[in-house]
Amino acid sequence: MLSRVAESIYWMSRQAERAENLARFIEVTLHMTLDQPEYLVDPWEPLVQVTGDNEWFKKKYGKATCQNVVQFLAFDGEYHSSMLTCLRASRENARSVREALSTEAFEQLNNFYHFVRDSSPPQLTDPTADFFDQVRDYALMWTGVLDSTMAHNTAWHFMNIGRLLERADKTSRILDVKYFNLLPRVEDVGTAVDDLQWSTLLLAISGFEAYRREHQLMDIEKIVAFFLFHRTFPRSIYSCIAGVDRSLREIESESESELPGQARQRIAALRHRLENTNVKEVIAGGMHQFIDRLQVELNAVGDSLGQDYFYATYSA
Repeated sequence: MLSRVAESIYWMSRQAERAENLARFIEVTLHMTLDQPEYLVDPWEPLVQVTGDNEWFKKKYGKATCQNVVQFLAFDGEYHSSMLTCLRASRENARSVREALSTEAFEQLNNFYHFVRDSSPPQLTDPTADFFDQVRDYALMWTGVLDSTMAHNTAWHFMNIGRLLERADKTSRILDVKYFNLLPRVEDVGTAVDDLQWSTLLLAISGFEAYRREHQLMDIEKIVAFFLFHRTFPRSIYSCIAGVDRSLREIESESESELPGQARQRIAALRHRLENTNVKEVIAGGMHQFIDRLQVELNAVGDSLGQDYFYATYSA
């Protein structure tokens, strides 16, 4: 596989996953503001914080209102990581590697992009959770089509790496900013308000039902452990890292590489660290500090992928 093709497939997948995650975060926030109109903490500012582009947002929009944040995250054509911009870039990458994709996968991504683009005017004036739920459905259909109509070969593994690295990134970011915003006041502990806020955080990663099958009560420590370390839930950070590790192993096996690349060494080290860390250590050492280190490690894996596969002659 040419390095250009590998890179385009990686970014195609990563950009579509980013759009899906943004839709998830907006959808659950809209639902929460309806369920609890007199919200105790600002529900929209944390979504801007997730992007890391707070200054860009403030310069253009000012206050983090519902309409401003929805336009910024979903439809702003000038913002490099809005939902619409990501889907446009994902579709362009798909076009450039059309021969590596199934017809069904390309058509589904194209439909996904057009649905979001054509829906933007009414959603700017009256954003609805139903629309963002439909966006999530489009994303799930696209992922399902990819997995069920493409051979799980080198191309699929690069796609999987892009998807899972982006998922780990956004899962960690939403946990980081929401953790501090949702830490309850003493009088709220154990109340319906407390349960609603933590339930919403789990809903953002479609993890509410999976969590409740294992735990009866909303417990902060158990929720953090679910986000970070759950072995089998597909949106936990550990599960994403383990999936990237498996795909990198497959790529190296197919390319008959004699030595592991830098990216696989980094992801294997990160997986080992997560396997040997528990939630009490994370909370005691500081959630923000833990997530900061994780972000640095994820970025390093992305950089190493470029060095190992995208910016050098690569064939498999």
